[in-house]
Amino acid sequence: MTGPTYERETTALLVVDPYNDFISEGGKIWGRIRAVAEANGCVPHMLQVLNAARNAKLKVFYALHHRYRPGDYETWKYIAPIQKAAWRHKTFEYGTWGGEIRPEFAPRPGDVVATEHWCSSGFANTDLDLQLKRHDIQRLIVIGLIAHTCIEATVRFAAELGYDVTVVKDATADYSDEEMHAALHINIPNYASAIVGTEEILASLAALEDVGGRVVTADSRAGAATSVETKRGIHR
Repeated sequence: MTGPTYERETTALLVVDPYNDFISEGGKIWGRIRAVAEANGCVPHMLQVLNAARNAKLKVFYALHHRYRPGDYETWKYIAPIQKAAWRHKTFEYGTWGGEIRPEFAPRPGDVVATEHWCSSGFANTDLDLQLKRHDIQRLIVIGLIAHTCIEATVRFAAELGYDVTVVKDATADYSDEEMHAALHINIPNYASAIVGTEEILASLAALEDVGGRVVTADSRAGAATSVETKRGIHR
């Protein structure tokens, strides 16, 4: 079975909320997602996909949740339940370890960090859509946290805006198997064109060849090479 194929120039990796509070021992939310995250290898898979995307020279974008600062929400008339929880726990607090990106996932020069989102969607009230369009990105490979909140909301919004989305199912996690199932098997399939495992996406990215700027799978590699040699022969 061949994996999805992508055009290098119009495809990007979108990394959602790789904060210490989510994915590091001692993080405020790590204890709640640990069982699911360790069962599917979420954190190492996230890192594998990120490194593979960099090696494949795909553009990397970050969609980061708002980091709590003193005074946040205090004058708001209406606050969503998920925001009340962030306020109560001071999740991703600015200036603290928990509000920092886990070092292995830190943005590098050339990466694009969108403005922080206040609720769940990486697109709502941020410049993510603008940044993607300015870089001519049309397709997204999505990894990060949490499956039924920020990942699902971001994928839904991406589909509304016309992006083609791939979700890496074992490079995300959730509070429970039930919530993970609801996100990946009930809700997200309505919006993502592909939901794949890390092994499958790595195969696509590892097979990156400069044949018309496309990512080709290992199964199509030989055919592409033959085509290139044939074209070269014509011009000799």
